[in-house]
Amino acid sequence: MDGQERPLPQHHQIILDRFVAACQTDERVAAAFLGGSYAQGINDEYSDLDLYLITTDEGYDDFFAHREAFLRQLGDLMFSEDFQEYGFDLITFLFAAGIEGELGLGRASHFTHIHGGPYRVLLDKLGCLSGVVFPWREPAQNEQIETLRRLVSWFWHDLSHHFITPLARGQLWSAYGALEELRLSCVNLARLRHNFQAATEGYEKVEQALPVEVLAPLEATCCPRERGAMLQAAHLLAQFYQELAPSLAQDYGIPYSTDLARIVSERLELLRSVHLN
Repeated sequence: MDGQERPLPQHHQIILDRFVAACQTDERVAAAFLGGSYAQGINDEYSDLDLYLITTDEGYDDFFAHREAFLRQLGDLMFSEDFQEYGFDLITFLFAAGIEGELGLGRASHFTHIHGGPYRVLLDKLGCLSGVVFPWREPAQNEQIETLRRLVSWFWHDLSHHFITPLARGQLWSAYGALEELRLSCVNLARLRHNFQAATEGYEKVEQALPVEVLAPLEATCCPRERGAMLQAAHLLAQFYQELAPSLAQDYGIPYSTDLARIVSERLELLRSVHLN
């Protein structure tokens, strides 16, 4: 199913044309398509290239072994790395002039898992893409519940062990790094509260995932690396967390320790009072 077509910037079109030409002459390639914001018709000047390539079953291993050589046909390759978190081979790339994107790979007999949503057919030698619909990826319910369980289980431990303890020792850099991790937990909790079926990906496209005003209370936690400011930031993070975590935990049958929350909160407030005095 093709998405809305929207012109690409010239530098992206050049790479795309080279991609299609390389796929056309490569006997290992069965089909290729374009995904991402360009396929959805929502691209802007900062959009990257989401390329997808389907090989013949017998050609996959050889293609993967020479994936970098293939990418070098498209331009001056400055960076490429494999990324397999989504359960298929995905290569991130960056060409000279700042052209970046990803190349997802699948086999002719097994490829519907490599993409979700609209796409634009670029090449289809064997008719692999005829009538194909790529469903949007949604995390399984048990995966989301496990994500929530980790967020609920670790927050107070991390606040105590990774923020309060190093700050009490005067280790400001260590404590400052912990603040960022605690803030990230709060962002992911907010994403789960807004849409439990959507992936929790931290700050990645968070402005599209939920109304930005939801995160407004966290703005004041982006503070200087100074003891008093960091203590206030930790206090605000704990407040934000407590407004979300207990009810979410109850909704999904996850234990929430009010005693642990109380003990760590008291420890934090003691440290704040010592600082103020």
